[in-house]
Order: sequence, then C-alpha cells, then structure tokens
Amino acid sequence: MAATVRTRIVRIGNSQGVRIPKPLLEQSGVGSEVEIEAQDHQLVIRPAKAKRHPREGWEEEFRIMAERGEDRLPDWDVPALNSWDEREWEW
Repeated sequence: MAATVRTRIVRIGNSQGVRIPKPLLEQSGVGSEVEIEAQDHQLVIRPAKAKRHPREGWEEEFRIMAERGEDRLPDWDVPALNSWDEREWEW
C-alpha cells in the first residue's frame, strides 16, 4: 500500500514547490525529470518520457512516401514559364 505524506508548499523564487521524501521517490520510480499535469483538480506527477530525437522515424516515413509515390514536389511537372526557363535554367 502506498504511503501518504503531508508536506508544505514552499516558495522557490517566483514559483512554489513541494519537497518529495526519498522513500516516495524510490517507490514511484521517478527520476530527475518529471512531467506535471493538472487533472480533475489534482496534480499528477510522473516520470518524464525519454527525449526523442527531433527527426526520429523520418527515414521510415520517407521510405513509405517513396513506395506510395508521394515523394515528389508538386511543382516538378510544371512546364517552363518562358523561353529563358527552357534554355538557361539548369538543375
């Protein structure tokens, strides 16, 4: 059964905080970073999810797009707008 501990909210600069006793931290598995969410008039504190690389999964998504033929820019098939485009422009 989970232990219940009463504690005070303390001022930390312009914010406020709660000291969490070590035994509760050990029981909960919370590490050095947490996510805090207000939910139904309660604060829910849980371990922070591992940070993902911003482009994680892109390679697989690009492969799927290529299989579907969705990897072309929409303006690739636009005809030249004038003769200069046809003669002078190179990709």
